[in-house]
Amino acid sequence: MTNLTLPIFTDPEAARAHLEALYWPNGPICPHCGTVAEATRINGKSHRPGMYQCNACRKPFSITVGTVMERSHVPLNKWVLAFHLMAASKKGISAHQLMRMLGLGSYRTAWFMAHRIREAMAPGADAGPIGGEGKIVETDETEISPSRKSRPRKRSLNMKIVSLVERGGRVRSRNISKLDRSMTRTVRNVVKQELDPASTLHTDGAVW
Repeated sequence: MTNLTLPIFTDPEAARAHLEALYWPNGPICPHCGTVAEATRINGKSHRPGMYQCNACRKPFSITVGTVMERSHVPLNKWVLAFHLMAASKKGISAHQLMRMLGLGSYRTAWFMAHRIREAMAPGADAGPIGGEGKIVETDETEISPSRKSRPRKRSLNMKIVSLVERGGRVRSRNISKLDRSMTRTVRNVVKQELDPASTLHTDGAVW
């Protein structure tokens, strides 16, 4: 289990250094012109911490520019901790729980962060299929129903999900609530779209 008292989770500057080493292993990358390792750190009380100026286009930037953390007033260490908590929680984490664990001042801030982090976790349009030669991918479908405490159970409110999990790798989930002529055809189409045909597919025995 990860130690949540590590400096990257408790100190904003340690979190900044962690993110810079993670995203800029070969030196700062200007988000404006793409120049690598041609930037000067800007120091001084009049500048925000972690600011650089690109020597090519002369524009300022920091590690958060172009990310979901841009223009946020939440300290970077809390962003790093939030990313870790949401990625490590097997059953998910609510905005209320995030607010308590991060010591945030409002539910709105926690909800905003959770929404941004989920957006960042979504696969890009060019992510391509998962799996490949020699890789095993497991897939299954399920139905998610609303809580009986919050509203009466109605079949129309249920959400059907199919997920593909690459062992030791990526995960891909699709909402299949809007079915084709049959569940079988819908799931088969999702698998064809998201799975590299060279993969070894493991299922629960369902025939698609």
